Amino acid sequence: MKVPFSPPDITEEEIEAVGEALRSGWITTGPRTKEFERQIGEYLGTGHAAALNSATACMELTLRLFGVGEGDEVITTAYTYTATASVVCHVGAKLVLVDTGRDSWEMDEEKLAEAVTERTKVIIPVDLAGRMCDYQRIFQIVEEKRGLFRPEGPVQKALGRILVMADAAHAFGARAHGKMCGQAADFTCFSFHAVKNLTTAEGGAVTWRSIPGIEDDWIYQQYMLLSLHGQSKDALAKTRLGAWEYDILSPAYKCNMTDIMAAIGLVQLRRYPALLARRKAIIARYEKGLADLPVEIFCHYGEDFSSSGHLFLVRLTGKTQEFRNRLIERLAAEEVAANVHYKPLPLLTAYRNLGFDFRDFPNAMALFENEITLPLHTCLTDEQVEYVISCFHRCYKELEKG
Repeated sequence: MKVPFSPPDITEEEIEAVGEALRSGWITTGPRTKEFERQIGEYLGTGHAAALNSATACMELTLRLFGVGEGDEVITTAYTYTATASVVCHVGAKLVLVDTGRDSWEMDEEKLAEAVTERTKVIIPVDLAGRMCDYQRIFQIVEEKRGLFRPEGPVQKALGRILVMADAAHAFGARAHGKMCGQAADFTCFSFHAVKNLTTAEGGAVTWRSIPGIEDDWIYQQYMLLSLHGQSKDALAKTRLGAWEYDILSPAYKCNMTDIMAAIGLVQLRRYPALLARRKAIIARYEKGLADLPVEIFCHYGEDFSSSGHLFLVRLTGKTQEFRNRLIERLAAEEVAANVHYKPLPLLTAYRNLGFDFRDFPNAMALFENEITLPLHTCLTDEQVEYVISCFHRCYKELEKG
């Protein structure tokens, strides 16, 4: 039995929706994209959203909207994918990495507080695997450090403190403490990449909480301008008879979502409650099946939180990186695809070249050394889940015996 890691869950309904978009003659940003944005805002309870071509674009344009640039500092976790950090480099700001807490998947709160300086403009928490971070504590730190904040530009002055921008690439549909993901941080950036719970092939969306003195419509228009070359009129507006005239307000970027992508997303959004329920059922089956092994399983559900169930993370308690790697190889021989989330950023060449040393991040390294990620997606059958559990048991025990 072959078990792939994370194929997209695409049905004939999505295929037909793409066909309809193609037949409509409108395939770039148009009515389907605008409807997708409307439905995202409705689903998340934010009332608004801007859809772009990736979560990376959402994060970078948010930093630019907030006026972050050279001389500024942005803090995030060392335990994440490069996209969280690369956007900081793109805007010319200084990247500040913080270790995770001991045996925690989130930033160490004390180290986060210590990392804040007068130059800090943004904190980027990461909702790893689909579980929301402790935003209550993060905002407490932001308030404690409000006196250090030195605002520049209208948006920074209106907010009056460090901005919290969630990298929620994994967490569309998550909830915690009575809030949907998208309602907790100042700005929240989602991914709809092919491996995500809800996919548009590539794609992403950003939502935000209203800022006193700044109109939500103005914020939305900034995303549209930044994502479409700074053009004062998008293609949809220019199709009106006689409405060809336009201006370029800044030499901006090109990272808009297309109606082909949005057509997929609209179907996926209709299916999403069932997709989340299926992920929860698979996680429950995994948890039961691995309960007799000395492993630590990432907690997706609790009394006051519910994850999107994006990744099934397992720590091999007391085991080495070599053991983990050999286990992945053994599973691959059984045609079970496993993965690792993540290599801490200081292990990667790009971030070593920026001066980061992995030895300064012992807790993140401890997570990485014995973490393994098992397949978790809605194309999995119950039989495949049981096969993964069986293979995991057998391969784990064989390796222990040597």
